[in-house]
Amino acid sequence: MNVLRFSDLAAAGRAKGARVFIRADLNVPQDDHGHITEDTRIRASLPCIRMALDAGAAVMVTSHLGRPTEGEFRPEDSLAPVAARMGELLGGAFAKGVPVVANWVNGVNVQPGQLVLLENCRLNKGEKKNNEELARKMAALCDIFVHDAFGTAHRAEASTYGIAQFAKVACAGPLLAAEIDAITQALAAPKRPLVAIVAGSKVSTKLTILQSLADKVDGLVVGGGIANTFMLAAGLPIGKSLAEPDLVGDARAVIQAMKARGAEVPVPVDVVVAKEFKADAAATVKAATDVAADDLILDIGPKTAAMLADKLEAAGTIVWNGPVGVFEFEAFAKGTETVARAVAASAAFSIAGGGDTLAAIAKYGIEKDIGYISTGGGAFLEVLEGKTLPAFEILARRAAA
Repeated sequence: MNVLRFSDLAAAGRAKGARVFIRADLNVPQDDHGHITEDTRIRASLPCIRMALDAGAAVMVTSHLGRPTEGEFRPEDSLAPVAARMGELLGGAFAKGVPVVANWVNGVNVQPGQLVLLENCRLNKGEKKNNEELARKMAALCDIFVHDAFGTAHRAEASTYGIAQFAKVACAGPLLAAEIDAITQALAAPKRPLVAIVAGSKVSTKLTILQSLADKVDGLVVGGGIANTFMLAAGLPIGKSLAEPDLVGDARAVIQAMKARGAEVPVPVDVVVAKEFKADAAATVKAATDVAADDLILDIGPKTAAMLADKLEAAGTIVWNGPVGVFEFEAFAKGTETVARAVAASAAFSIAGGGDTLAAIAKYGIEKDIGYISTGGGAFLEVLEGKTLPAFEILARRAAA
């Protein structure tokens, strides 16, 4: 995918003295007192901000935070806590905090070498509906627009899409560029075999992803409630486990589509069951053919986990979205741990995304062993679904103009 990259513009000196508007993803979790509980997204935004400052630009950064009502400011919607944490991380002149600018749409006073944080962009009327007048006003604030928020790349909003239409220059920041490169490596030009792990509670929420991947991958590993529906499709008993019997036909179609290409959907040969969905429920390993009517399947069994680990070890590329069991409960975490460690140990290029997947990666401490960890949940899923993200589309169009 051909897009302009901010790193190239900065290296060529085009950012020196320029007004640079960065759309970051600073939507961090906070507790009831407004304290940031996890700052990964702030840390991820810093390379682009430092790049712009080092290049001698006048830097404006904005993001959404939470779900504010447009035009109605509440203290809890403010980016002030983000500004304070960003200042701590940047240090130096910003150690006491980055200035926050409210009501910024009609003009911002910022000089080369300075950095300001523009208040929550979703407070602006017309943001979510990509109002053209708002987008044009945003574009008029800058010489260079930098999209560096993959987590919003699937949304066509004023600060993510409209501004890219009307800014003098529109480009991808280092975080977004890295996502484009990783996605291209994993899906557009993968080293074979390409194995996808798609897990979750419901087939219905990921059916289009499964159908799209069935045309591309050499192995499709399903987990969680999705695997239960596929077990039904394979004629196996699942007791009272979470499943969607009305989608058995769709699951069977995915299996057949894969089989017709010489690919496979490995169905569990053993499972871990309990009588109740509780952390302290007694866990029992059973053959997949022996699940009782009152059993709940909460994890894959050790034989299945070992089988999947072998397939992942032999893979050339791995795409991973979702834990294969209820890994939050220790008795039902072994399957996800085995799969996670197999992905980490594999020589394959791996790309992982989705909140639960990232939680599993963190739990097992394998961050450094994953080829690329995607920062966007919904955007990552839409890429797997085969959709062209609005951010990618507009940046590619502007690069070609």
